[in-house]
Amino acid sequence: MKRFVTIANLLFIVLVGTLFLAANKGIPDHLLIVTLAVELIYLVRVTFDGDEKGGSSAGDVASIIYLFLLLWFLVTGKSALLDKMLFPQPEPVLELFVAELPDMLKGLVNSLILLVSGYLLALITGVPLGLLIGWRGRLFRAVNPFTKVLGPIPPIVYIPYAIALLPSFRAASIFVIFIGAFWPIFINTVNGVFNIPKGLIDSARVLNLRETTLLFRVILPGAMPSICTGATLALVFSLVLLTAAELIGANSGIGWYVKNFADFADYQRVIVGIIFISLVVTGITWGTERLERRLLRWRN
Repeated sequence: MKRFVTIANLLFIVLVGTLFLAANKGIPDHLLIVTLAVELIYLVRVTFDGDEKGGSSAGDVASIIYLFLLLWFLVTGKSALLDKMLFPQPEPVLELFVAELPDMLKGLVNSLILLVSGYLLALITGVPLGLLIGWRGRLFRAVNPFTKVLGPIPPIVYIPYAIALLPSFRAASIFVIFIGAFWPIFINTVNGVFNIPKGLIDSARVLNLRETTLLFRVILPGAMPSICTGATLALVFSLVLLTAAELIGANSGIGWYVKNFADFADYQRVIVGIIFISLVVTGITWGTERLERRLLRWRN
């Protein structure tokens, strides 16, 4: 771990020193604050995380962030080969990020409404249907051919029919996210049921358990690792589809924010939006990983 700490701290010192050497043009305050925040988070993680691998991983992440910020600062500040409009310097981008944050947070609320609505709808339909069809062989044999045909179809192709058939643009957006999230959840749930050891099910049947008890006490917990995998894949796919969904009559949202300013060639705001989306996705991913570890803590 010491080797990774040394590299991370060295890059931190180099980055901070570079920022102060550019002080004749004014210290880039926002970039300096971001750098200090990353270092603080890294030190807290290393200090309080008892896992040596976790500390090494934190050092790797911090090193990559410092290197990226350093290259961004140096290349955009010194190189005359890059278009300043396409590749703005980090300080004005971060300053604009702070100014745009209230508007982006409002857009995030609208995006989360679409995302959560479509994702939860996929979850509460995909898991029960997957358990039922995976549990009943005859149902599986009847449904499996349709799954192979419909599952690979990109959800975006349903947009024209969704707009024509559903009562509002919001409903059409939710439907697109629902379709994209449903298949990973459903297919992984079915696979999870199939992967349960047959001996475990036979042992439960020897105890003369009722079908409902067997389903919820044996089948569901046994399929839970695969269900969590499908739910994670579905969430990632839903985030990818969110931008496409927000193009259906939306006038706000984090995906709409980036697309709207890209149409006007306002690349500073495009980068601001990308950074904001990255932070949101990181937070959602971290939360789902924590939830998955809690649901599957029995495996440890």
